Amino acid sequence: MQAENNKIIPRGEYPRPQFVRDLWMSLNGEWDFSFESSEFDLKIQVPYAYQSRLSGIGSDRICDVVWYRKNFTLPEEMSGKKILLHFGAVDYLCKVWVNGQYMTSHEGGHIGFETEITGALKEGENTVTVMAQDRMADLEMPRGKQFWEKESAGIFYTRTTGIWQSVWLEAVEEGYLDHVYITPDFDHMKAEFQYEIKGAKRACLKTQVSFEGCELAAVTVDAEREEGSFSILLDQQILSKWNFQEDMAWSPENPRLFDVTYTLLLDGKAVDKVTSYFGMRKISVENGRLLLNNRPYYQKLLLDQGYWRDSLLTAPADEDFVKDIELAKTMGFNGVRKHQKIEDPRFLYHADKMGFLVWGEIAAAYVYSRKYVKRITTEWMDEILRDYNHPCIVAWTPLNESWGVPNIKDNIEQQSHSAAMIYLTKSLDATRPVISNDGWEHTCTDLLTIHDYEWRRDVLEKRYSSLENILQSCPSGRPPFANGWEYKGQPILVTEFGGISYQKGEKEGWGYSNAVSDDDFARRYNDVISPLLDSPCVQGFCYTELTDVEQEINGLLTYDREPKIPVEVIKKINEGEWDGVCKKD
Repeated sequence: MQAENNKIIPRGEYPRPQFVRDLWMSLNGEWDFSFESSEFDLKIQVPYAYQSRLSGIGSDRICDVVWYRKNFTLPEEMSGKKILLHFGAVDYLCKVWVNGQYMTSHEGGHIGFETEITGALKEGENTVTVMAQDRMADLEMPRGKQFWEKESAGIFYTRTTGIWQSVWLEAVEEGYLDHVYITPDFDHMKAEFQYEIKGAKRACLKTQVSFEGCELAAVTVDAEREEGSFSILLDQQILSKWNFQEDMAWSPENPRLFDVTYTLLLDGKAVDKVTSYFGMRKISVENGRLLLNNRPYYQKLLLDQGYWRDSLLTAPADEDFVKDIELAKTMGFNGVRKHQKIEDPRFLYHADKMGFLVWGEIAAAYVYSRKYVKRITTEWMDEILRDYNHPCIVAWTPLNESWGVPNIKDNIEQQSHSAAMIYLTKSLDATRPVISNDGWEHTCTDLLTIHDYEWRRDVLEKRYSSLENILQSCPSGRPPFANGWEYKGQPILVTEFGGISYQKGEKEGWGYSNAVSDDDFARRYNDVISPLLDSPCVQGFCYTELTDVEQEINGLLTYDREPKIPVEVIKKINEGEWDGVCKKD
């Protein structure tokens, strides 16, 4: 159950939908807040950053340190249990106290953490206090599109300081299931489970897998240690009711999911129950082709910054994730490249359920140093482990456009960092392709991805007409590979292009080329899409971008998610079936 503590709580949905327990309590809503020191003279709505309107503050004040305080009372059903305090994301460095007792600190502004607070709790009202530090001028810190100057400019936007994802409590017994990594083995129709248990060494773990309400398997393992693994082969007799490839495989066109229930038993007594899910899908590269479920699959993606006018990096409501996915699919796209942002797990959950591909990416830093390497490596590993089970994620992008590695073209140290990020990623997840440096100056990449904001159709047609032309071209003046590295037959995708600005309303801004009417916008969009669809070499694209963001007006949608031209026109162009007419609604 969700205990609301007698308050109206925004963003009250369950924050971790891939690993669900019943007994939890949201701490979203009104907190005490202050700038610089713990005076707590203001109120703020969590999980919205103070720079956003929905926070109730909406200030552009530059402040590297902020403080939060929240009083809460545990509901009776959570009393006597072990209590875990979860933070979805706090940007960038934070410290946490409960009832004045120091609990933990965490570095990394885009990934969650938890701490057990049982020993600090008391009867009745309790208080959690958070100090968040986010140094504006620190360019060794992963920050993505958050600008280090006061006013947004160019491709950079308003900063996010402090808590910007959900805060919540969870009640567990002394022994509980901490995590399970699920690896679908598509070719052999089985799933591999790697579990981690806390507080119980001689437990039994029962795992039940079902599909559309029909139980396929139930396996119980004796967990003599706190971690282990097992595999579940899907029942062949039950599978005879479905065609595996057509009915049970996960894809954007057919997002079927298998439901999982875990029950942890101690001395025959159930002490923990968790529900989850997984998708049977395979993303692979074979003989230079990018495959989904062993079949060639053309990826039509949108660059998605994940910003909203009133709430910045935090979605205003859970329904806003759904709206973005629905609009993108209606326009004929099958996924997004989440750009310079580790997205909220709620978005990934909806992408899993609705059938929507996602390229996972981390926010970049902008100065190369040992401190930078340590920071980004740690947070990158946490992202991979957190999101490993989501079937929607089909690629990992640890670096973008040489940000953080500005001398990678010739610098051996920075090239080694790029290669290390590739192999580090594969050491944690061998099931997905990894892009070494999205856009240009690649090292040992699984995909050759190119950023190209050329808008002239004839230039694009010539450039992408042959492999030779592609490898010899240098959009933005950057070569496809860093010195000492070369093309080895990887699939080719154009993962940033277009960026056509089109002003709708009074808000002015910029883009990479400019449209002046609906018809002009449709024509320009067709001019950059068609050469890629017609190319014998390109296997997918990522158009810039889903929505306008602050001073950028190069979205297919406005900042308020209104289509600039009829969505059916965009879809026809994406399918290569446009008749040249842009009809008004």
